[in-house]
Amino acid sequence: MIKVARYHGVELDPNEFRAASTGTVPTAADLSQWAQSGGMWSRAIRVRWSHLLRFEQTGPVVLLFSDGRAALLTGASAERNLIFLTSVDAPDGAEAIAIDELRLSRVWTGEAVLLRPERSFVAADAPFTFRWLMDLVRLETRPLRDIGIASFTLSILTILPPLIVMTVVNKVLQFNSISTLALLSAVIVVVFAYETLLGHARRMIINVVGARLDTKLNLHVFGRLLRLPLDYFERHPAGETLYHLAQVYRIREFLTGKLLSTFLDLMTLCVLIPVMFYINATLAWMVLGCAVLIMLIILAFLAPLRISYQRVVDAETWKSAALGETVVGIKTVKALGLEPQRKALWDERVADAGKARLAFGQLANWPQTLVTPIERAMVLGTMLIGAYLAMNDSTGYMVGSLFAFMMIAQRVAQPLVGLARLVEDYEEVGAAIGEAASVLNRPLESSSNSVGLRPKLVGEIKFSDLTFTYMGTKTPALDRVSFDIPSGSMFGIVGRSGSGKSTIARLLQGINRDYSGFLKLDGVDLKEINLRHLRQGLGVVLQDNFLFRGSIRDNIIAGRQGLTLSDAMRAAHLAGAAEFIERMPNGYDTYIEEGSPNLSGGQRQRLAIARALIHNPTILILDEATSALDPESEAVVSDNLMRIASGRTMIIVSHRLASLTECDQILVVDQGKVLDVAPHSVLLERCGVYRQLWLQQNRHLEGRRGRLAAVPPGMM
Repeated sequence: MIKVARYHGVELDPNEFRAASTGTVPTAADLSQWAQSGGMWSRAIRVRWSHLLRFEQTGPVVLLFSDGRAALLTGASAERNLIFLTSVDAPDGAEAIAIDELRLSRVWTGEAVLLRPERSFVAADAPFTFRWLMDLVRLETRPLRDIGIASFTLSILTILPPLIVMTVVNKVLQFNSISTLALLSAVIVVVFAYETLLGHARRMIINVVGARLDTKLNLHVFGRLLRLPLDYFERHPAGETLYHLAQVYRIREFLTGKLLSTFLDLMTLCVLIPVMFYINATLAWMVLGCAVLIMLIILAFLAPLRISYQRVVDAETWKSAALGETVVGIKTVKALGLEPQRKALWDERVADAGKARLAFGQLANWPQTLVTPIERAMVLGTMLIGAYLAMNDSTGYMVGSLFAFMMIAQRVAQPLVGLARLVEDYEEVGAAIGEAASVLNRPLESSSNSVGLRPKLVGEIKFSDLTFTYMGTKTPALDRVSFDIPSGSMFGIVGRSGSGKSTIARLLQGINRDYSGFLKLDGVDLKEINLRHLRQGLGVVLQDNFLFRGSIRDNIIAGRQGLTLSDAMRAAHLAGAAEFIERMPNGYDTYIEEGSPNLSGGQRQRLAIARALIHNPTILILDEATSALDPESEAVVSDNLMRIASGRTMIIVSHRLASLTECDQILVVDQGKVLDVAPHSVLLERCGVYRQLWLQQNRHLEGRRGRLAAVPPGMM
């Protein structure tokens, strides 16, 4: 697998292959899942010999043998009925061995793994545009071809009923031909039965294509969302993001609904319009003239409608942002009694959205008003003129032709009007694409999970002359910062609010990479390290940690493959969470609701520490992890710090200096600059800022010592 991945320019991490730790023979599904987790496209399949002969110009294919071994299929020759295999242990450049079907069948049962980079005709990193969506639709070539054939056949069948009616009027009624009537009845039965079955098949295929497009869109949208950088979510309300992404469903409905049905109807027009001109050219020109007039009216209103609809989008975005902010911050709203203020804000946003929608609806009503009489004229007008032509027809065949034309005109009018309105619908969908693109086309956190180095992490960190400035500000958050963190040490970071403590933690996590200077991890620049590999070697505990809906066990394991209840118990014990978990009625199966209302702040924090420790990280970052804890919970966590820090590099960002006294080194930062790095006792003597912070936080202890010293010895 690693060889095949390297062939495609991807480096798989053996540590991510969970099946290897179990000691069992990995299956094709295990290998495929490993490749997918490394950022590749992969499928575990079962194929026959005839399929292998088709892999002449493809990349290597992994064949799994029944004895647990594997080989790489590097080529095939259909003419010679041979395939070429290379052992997975063979050195690079080794010559492939030719194998025939008989020899392979003795060791191979048909299992294979296909791999390629996570790219297709619709590139995963391509901008989200209408062209991208059309490329996505074009991938469904085969079912769309079937739909086209079925639609063309149905279009031909739609000609028969009008022609049959014309024949009945002109032949059967005029000449009283019973035999002709019987023949036409038989034809009608056959045509209706065939049309019913074909229509059913077409609708089934359309449903399948719609489901496939819907699935691909959802996977793409969620994948892009996960790869957006954290600072995007910090700058944009959740409600705004969700509203923009919700427009994807309107786009999907347009693609699989109006767009597809309109283009299918165009096939019907290609068949019916020539028949209309064949029956009566005068009436046919009337129908086409009305359709062109409808198109011109709709085009005239497009620009004003686009401007008006943009106002609707802006108003709805602000409304969704207010709703999302209220839901996310409902605890604060309830605690501070802010319901009236939030309701007033919501009323204002709803009123703005209502006004915008009303204005858009009133403007959109005008083209509909102007188009309606033209639509009626298209049907009724042609009928009246056709009746006039029939009265002046000496041959007597115009009556049947008029009936046939009216039936065809009704089938033609709807697609023509639909084609005209498709332009109007496209404008709205174009706005929806713009809204979704405002989220999906943001710069991604990394180009791919497979990009970057994957060094073995030891935990040695070095900042060298590093400067970092947040977007939209001019003052650097970190200004020419330099310090070292030895591997396996316990390192504290302290400073006043806004001094840059948490910025250091963010840079270590790779959240921000646009810094100058150097940040090296085990001698490798952090910018060159694969983000996924980096974060799998990190354990991070924040001040306010989010617990997912589910059991305590699921939250500790956090969905990581291959981990069991015993792993969760080990991490909980190390974090000091085991004692309260075991007191709960359902223990590790205790269900946590959204917002974890059944847990205290200290319990949530200890679960977060257990979750960070579950995969035994090389580096553990505690970013103000104890600042919101009660004294009892903080004492439990502090008592376990030495056990937690054993064998790993621990970085503790805190404004509580008492939690840093056991650190090997403490970094003091102020206004983005390094003031000093030393142990606690040394900093008290030589660092004025550290000493001032210590005295502020421990003034009560110093006062108590002074009072005790003033008491005479005999009074003690």
